[in-house]
Amino acid sequence: MTSRVFNLLIIDDDPLVHQSIKLSLPDHWKAFSIQSEALISFDRFYHAAFVDMHLSAQQKIAAGPRIIENLLKVQPQTEVVAMSGDLSRELMEACLRVGAQKFLAKPIPGEELILTLEKIEALWALRSIEGSAQRSVRWVGTGAASMKIKKRIAELRGESQTVLLEGETGTGKEVVARLLHEQENERPFIAVNIASIPENLFESELFGHLKGAFTGADQNKVGLIEAANGGDLFLDEIEAMPLNQQVKLLRFLESGEVRRVGAKENIQVRTRVIVASNRPLQKMIADGEFREDLYFRISSQKIQLPPLRERHEDITSLATHFMESERPRRNKKFTDDGLAALADYNWPGNVRELKRLCEQLSLTSPLPLIRSEDVQPWLKAIDMSQQNPAQYQTIELTKGFNQLVQDYEALVIRTALKQSKDIEEASVLLKVSRSNLYKKIKDYKIDDEEKSS
Repeated sequence: MTSRVFNLLIIDDDPLVHQSIKLSLPDHWKAFSIQSEALISFDRFYHAAFVDMHLSAQQKIAAGPRIIENLLKVQPQTEVVAMSGDLSRELMEACLRVGAQKFLAKPIPGEELILTLEKIEALWALRSIEGSAQRSVRWVGTGAASMKIKKRIAELRGESQTVLLEGETGTGKEVVARLLHEQENERPFIAVNIASIPENLFESELFGHLKGAFTGADQNKVGLIEAANGGDLFLDEIEAMPLNQQVKLLRFLESGEVRRVGAKENIQVRTRVIVASNRPLQKMIADGEFREDLYFRISSQKIQLPPLRERHEDITSLATHFMESERPRRNKKFTDDGLAALADYNWPGNVRELKRLCEQLSLTSPLPLIRSEDVQPWLKAIDMSQQNPAQYQTIELTKGFNQLVQDYEALVIRTALKQSKDIEEASVLLKVSRSNLYKKIKDYKIDDEEKSS
């Protein structure tokens, strides 16, 4: 149980409504009742407010939307829930337009009330600096896009359906997956990168196998889905799953059952699956690379993560966070012009690229203050996503096709290395074996170039 106390404002003209809500409230919620619009005051902060639409039976026009609008002008962080027995579409939409987060039909069932309050608690935990500091992961940022993501995470508290996270590489999909997991009660969490599983071992890794099921199966093995029973399984880079294996995942999602390789009986498990994709799955469906029925199964609950170039207001807080969390601490911080230089960059590698740059700057900047002149040299590296298309019109064709292909391949490898923390991560990003990537780096003398630069 949480030790934090939450304040709930109830605005309704019916004393029975106040009484029923108070009887259903958890102990850590404190209710404050108001039965008339004239009595509304904001002498204390409210984490949430339940607002009735008609405070008098004589009212012809609902006062609720006006009350919600005025409340949010004074306390914009309050989570407002509209409630009414009048379920007209116009009234419900009016409430949403002025800022209500939800509309509940009266009378409100006790279970619905508790579930609503739990989601509000989850959102406040994500907002709170103190609450976030106690977590193993944090979503850093207070901009509009970040707040939208935090609200969506909180809305999914207690939900058991599969969740799809879509966004470019480095936008924070695993952070969101772990936040989705951490807001539940203590339960297992298993993360796996689909691209790292060899196709011939896919079924065994996900579903497990019995001893003797195939050559090399010298003991029984529990699959990842079964190991996450009662908790969450995070499947990253779902777009890398081969088509012939996608149907097997679909079968589990539809039935909730797994069958180990070599077994005759199915095992019932309760595992929530969180999947992530770097590529738009709907385009992959159109290209015949992803099953449409699997997409429909995994996308009923979806979170779209924006690239960092659409979260410019969060760059300052992200850079500061990365510098402060650097281990060992080097007691360095950005100057205003240093942060401004970061904010002017397009960040094709998203948050991951910003984190790697902060790590480099903490090591290389000569002063405790990281200035614009320390940042700029790192930002001048060629960025494929920002190249002028006209450059492709001046290709040195005299180099010959083979040399041009090698030059481009080397450029791709350098870009992947800049956006990855190590060779292992770069090989997963490029979908090549680590040994093959090492060979390419050696062939193109990329390590030597880095040392001489």
